[in-house]
Amino acid sequence: MTLNQRIRGDIERKIRSGKWPPGYRIPFEHELMVQYGCSRMTVNKVLTALAEAGMIERRRRAGSFVSRPHPYIEQVALDIPDIPVEVAKRGHSYRFQLLGRRLRKPRQRMAHEVEIAEGGQLLALQSLHLADEMPFALEERVVNPLAVPQALEQDFKGVVPGSWLLEHVPWTRAQHRISAAGADERQAGLLRIPPGTACLVLDRQTWRGERPVTFVRQVFVGESYDLVARFAPGTTGRHG
Repeated sequence: MTLNQRIRGDIERKIRSGKWPPGYRIPFEHELMVQYGCSRMTVNKVLTALAEAGMIERRRRAGSFVSRPHPYIEQVALDIPDIPVEVAKRGHSYRFQLLGRRLRKPRQRMAHEVEIAEGGQLLALQSLHLADEMPFALEERVVNPLAVPQALEQDFKGVVPGSWLLEHVPWTRAQHRISAAGADERQAGLLRIPPGTACLVLDRQTWRGERPVTFVRQVFVGESYDLVARFAPGTTGRHG
């Protein structure tokens, strides 16, 4: 890990954990220089990258501050569920199976893949989530290697891609689409259900600043999963 990556990782972890909440002023450049024993150029590059990712705001002469949620982007968003945690909450044992991993070009008819690839390639991952050894969800995910270069170093055979991304790559906005569909032949075979069985389909894309990070489609057997939203007057927070 380079010093640049270490500094950025330390700052991101403090923001992601809530230790540095929105509006918090992060240490000045000279303070970071002393803390890490590095040049102003190194610190400046890190802060510039964080600002471009939408995680901090740099204000001339005032310093850098943790970004506040954008009122348009962040107000109506489901929390991103971590499937292993969801399965455990339901009292089941969890297991993950990687079905495929490859670096490939985007399919041009898939607009989200073209966006994720940013003119290059994308990392495609197919997975099966199991609860008590029974299929719980089928997952197809594409990851932007330019936004998450460290993903290329992971084989994901023993690491759940969604959990890994939630831990290592902070996102600044997300878009969800929930629909219902009958399982096709391939999906039915993997989920061990008859073709045409009703399934809940969750499509989700996340960005870091203006850069797309990942798109995932998760197919759940309809009777095994639900999404619950809680509301209170004057609030827009939703939980999945």
